Amino acid sequence: MTNKIALFFSVFLFAVLASFSAFAQNSQRVYQSHKLSEEKLEVMTNEGNYEIKFYNDQIVETAFIPKGEMGIGKSHAVVLETCTGSSNLIENEKSIVYTSKGISVAISKLPFNISYSYKGNELISEKNGYVKTDSTENIDFTIEKDEVLFGGGARVLGMNRRGNRLQLYNRAHYGYGTRSELMNYTMPLVISSKKYAVHFDNAPIGYLDLDSENTNTLRYESISGRKVYQIVVGDTWEDFTYEFSNLTGRQPMLPRWSFGNFSSRFGYHSQKETVETIDQFLKDSIPVDAIILDLFWFGKEMKGEMGNLAFEQDSFPNPEKMIADLDAKGVKTILITEPFVLTTSKRWDEAVKEEVLGTDSIGNPYTYDFYFGNTGLIDVFKPKAISWFWNIYKGLANKGVAGWWGDLGEPEVHPTELKHVNGSADEVHNIYGHYWAKMVFEGYQKDFPNQRPFILMRAGAVGSQRYGMVPWTGDVSRSWDGLKPQTEISLQMGLQGIPYMHSDLGGFAGDNLDDELYTRWLQYGVFQPIFRPHAQEEVPSEPVFREPKTKALAKKSIELRYQLMPYNYSIAFDNNQTGMPLMRPLFFEEQDNKELLPISDTYLWGDAFLVSTITDAGLKEKEVYMPANSVWFDFVSEKKYEGGKSYTIQTREDQLPVFVRGGSFIPMMNGMLNTRAYSLNNLELHYYHNKSIVESKGHLYNDDGETPNAFEKGQYELLNFVSETSNSKLNLALTTEMGKAFKASEKVINWVIHNIRKEPKKVFLGKKKIEFTWSKKSNTIHFRAKVGADGNQFITIKLAK
Repeated sequence: MTNKIALFFSVFLFAVLASFSAFAQNSQRVYQSHKLSEEKLEVMTNEGNYEIKFYNDQIVETAFIPKGEMGIGKSHAVVLETCTGSSNLIENEKSIVYTSKGISVAISKLPFNISYSYKGNELISEKNGYVKTDSTENIDFTIEKDEVLFGGGARVLGMNRRGNRLQLYNRAHYGYGTRSELMNYTMPLVISSKKYAVHFDNAPIGYLDLDSENTNTLRYESISGRKVYQIVVGDTWEDFTYEFSNLTGRQPMLPRWSFGNFSSRFGYHSQKETVETIDQFLKDSIPVDAIILDLFWFGKEMKGEMGNLAFEQDSFPNPEKMIADLDAKGVKTILITEPFVLTTSKRWDEAVKEEVLGTDSIGNPYTYDFYFGNTGLIDVFKPKAISWFWNIYKGLANKGVAGWWGDLGEPEVHPTELKHVNGSADEVHNIYGHYWAKMVFEGYQKDFPNQRPFILMRAGAVGSQRYGMVPWTGDVSRSWDGLKPQTEISLQMGLQGIPYMHSDLGGFAGDNLDDELYTRWLQYGVFQPIFRPHAQEEVPSEPVFREPKTKALAKKSIELRYQLMPYNYSIAFDNNQTGMPLMRPLFFEEQDNKELLPISDTYLWGDAFLVSTITDAGLKEKEVYMPANSVWFDFVSEKKYEGGKSYTIQTREDQLPVFVRGGSFIPMMNGMLNTRAYSLNNLELHYYHNKSIVESKGHLYNDDGETPNAFEKGQYELLNFVSETSNSKLNLALTTEMGKAFKASEKVINWVIHNIRKEPKKVFLGKKKIEFTWSKKSNTIHFRAKVGADGNQFITIKLAK
């Protein structure tokens, strides 16, 4: 090490230690020695050993192994490999500093303490390390007094969850509204407004205390398990989401049909009702891509039949023909499944014989009562049970079933006394849904390698996105109070790596017939990950069964959802590649604006759209903040708004307040009744011009909508768009990146250029002048331009002064 480098690290070490001098320290734990290897730093103390390792310059893991314990066990969340050889260690008689190029871990020897900083800025510090109590194992951290805290999974607490002690136990909350402290999908994960996260990499149940006693303390409490956590930090929010999804895995691309409209209710009682429902969609020309069969597909009664896992022949006499006929109409069939096998079901004896159920203390199937009957629970951690359960899915998939709904997977009732092959119920409860999704996902990889699975589930864990899980927000109240928190839940989960959290559109619980509520909920559904109206059947969830005005408004929302399919599919691809959420909080736009941290009712849908929900009956106007450093155009009226200000927006009956960022390229498509008609030969490309935007970029991703990992296999095309503006002209370029295994077709692009206030002089495709129309009323230019064999297109619009 040169003298300059040595001097730098000495000064840096002093600065790091000084920055944490106010943090609490551990008076019981005593440093003894340390050992550095290529992949980790080991620190030995009187109470046990620490293992500290870097995954990269922005992710570090700290594990504590108490005396008498061996190793740190297996992570259920992490998929990233640790890096080697990119760290440094500096030691003096009082401290050790272990650094990557970004994160520094400062270890004070006496009194013992571990603190973390990033590029010289303090992040967080342990208070006492892991401490064992009579019932739990806890670790405390000191945090700054002004940090806003997100995380903990799906909750309804407001965006800032600081001040709450959160139970970590996946449990359904039926009919929730504007507050829910515990829901289906909990995670031992805290994200700070300082753009870092602490992930407690442990499965058993416990609590996450986000400074509930107002002492600037973050606490994790668990009944047992790994004493391991990772700290993930980003320079920006985009950088943070990239690194966190890098650590825990990224969502595979869903089949393209899953971005369409679903017909769903609790539930369709027969083959006849199922077919007639879809026929009504087709008669009304309302686009639809899938129908979901709730529990009546395997039994006539709500109770007593769960676990049959086969079509009820009286109600569904010819399911294979039904599935094939629906598929011929472009409609996929999705079946609900549950992990419970009732003692009264047709498969009970088989499940007992095959030893696929959780057991009691002496190895017998553990049975207990819950709402649907007396039951056992499939042990999704047990290889024999995985094989048995998957073979049922495989058999149904071979009959044409295209997707799966995994319900009650918290599990809904999971007695503490029940034993799994890998631990007690309480030790594995929070990862049950995670491993259920893993089973289905890996089953497809093995037996249907050319098909993307659709896996709708209510409960999971950190990292479940990598198994293609599509979670929803649970049994929400069918009320305005139920609608209000839906954006909060999805935005929070997107931050936590779960991009497809969505809601039962229209609300699920209760028989409230409110046409305005239904309309507003479906309008929100256009700009959230999955468009799936679903509810208890007393009031229909499907638009085809609503009164004419409501049906017409719902149809308009569904048609807009389909028009935006190319855009939505492209932001799904962005998420797949980078972890960037589909729904993004406003603070992604102004990263240091603390006033935006609590806002959830206005958000970004991808990079181009700003959406503000309407969650009150009869609302005539709404205050909407337009993020700074952009201009925004009303999606309907085309009115322009300067960013960095709030505006009072008059509401419309047929559309939420939705705005498009100036400089955006929005690929759209008209006329689809389902995604079988999806083709870039029918592409409409909108560009939102503003003279202040000198240059902008956009893109459209396309593949066959079915092949797993199509991008990685080279089975794709990526259309890249660029605009350049001067006083006299607007240049637009389209260039195509082609995967090595993709065969492109010739395209004609229908261009729509917005905010052109005067009729242009000329429009050129290359050097050839082409025809165009200009609308004075809407200030838009329309023209068609063919994309040649080379996949490129260059357009010049000579603007009027």
